[in-house]
Amino acid sequence: MGSNFAECHPVGFRWVMKAKERGCKVIHIDPRFTRTSAMADLHVAIRSGSDIAFLGGLVNYIISKERWFKEYVEHYTNASTIVSDQFRDTEELDGLFSGFDAESRSYDTMSWAYAGTEAGNQR
Repeated sequence: MGSNFAECHPVGFRWVMKAKERGCKVIHIDPRFTRTSAMADLHVAIRSGSDIAFLGGLVNYIISKERWFKEYVEHYTNASTIVSDQFRDTEELDGLFSGFDAESRSYDTMSWAYAGTEAGNQR
C-alpha cells in the first residue's frame, strides 16, 4: 500500500510475483498507477491522504468479521497486554506523553508500563 514496490524493491517484489503465479491475488492501493499497479490483479486508486482512513476501515472489517489470526495475535504479539491506567497519550497532553519533565526535557517512563507488571519488568 502506498509504494511502488516493483520499482523500489525489485528483489522483494519477485516473491510477490511468485505468490501470484501460485494463485495469490495482488491488490495495489495507491493514488498513482505505477508498475506495481500494472502487475497487480486490482489497483485501488484512493485519494491522496486517505490511507489512514482506508486502513482504519480495513482493520474495522477484519475485527468485526473476525477475519484475523487469533492464535498468532494472542501468543506472538503484545496485543493481549494492557498499558497502565497512568499512561496518557498525546491527545490528552497537547502533544506530549505522560511523564514529561519540562525542566530536564526528558521522560519518566514509569507510567508507560503494562498493567500488572513492575516497572523495568516489561516484556
